Amino acid sequence: MAVLFRLSQNKNSKSLAFGKWYARSVMTGTVDTDALATIMQRNCTVKKSDILAVITELIETMQDQLQESKRVKLNGLGTFKISISSSGASTASDYDVRKDVKSLRVLFQPEVKKDVDGNRKKTFISGCNVQEAPKNAVDTSKPKDDDGE
Repeated sequence: MAVLFRLSQNKNSKSLAFGKWYARSVMTGTVDTDALATIMQRNCTVKKSDILAVITELIETMQDQLQESKRVKLNGLGTFKISISSSGASTASDYDVRKDVKSLRVLFQPEVKKDVDGNRKKTFISGCNVQEAPKNAVDTSKPKDDDGE
């Protein structure tokens, strides 16, 4: 298994990296909680319905804890927390939450472990391989009309 990529050229003429080529990851699909539960059921003795119940409760509990200003750490996965995006006020007394708080976001920090050399490695990408995605085999040329043009 490998993470797939396609090459993409920077076409922003105002960028310092204009014209350079970069790898961009390619997603081949989405796995939702139902599909995860099906896969997990095949790998253990727990039934899919039990797995779905636990995942559903985990999501609800995480939401509650995050909204109580707590950081949620899932060992082996990473840490979630809520972040606030706001505009500044000239003084503390001028700050108005209703006006100055622009949005809330959930931030995720993947778990990091140190290897034997002391290098920090993100758990999810440790040992990950990368390979170029297959080229699109679809014929994208325009069909000719009846006159052969």
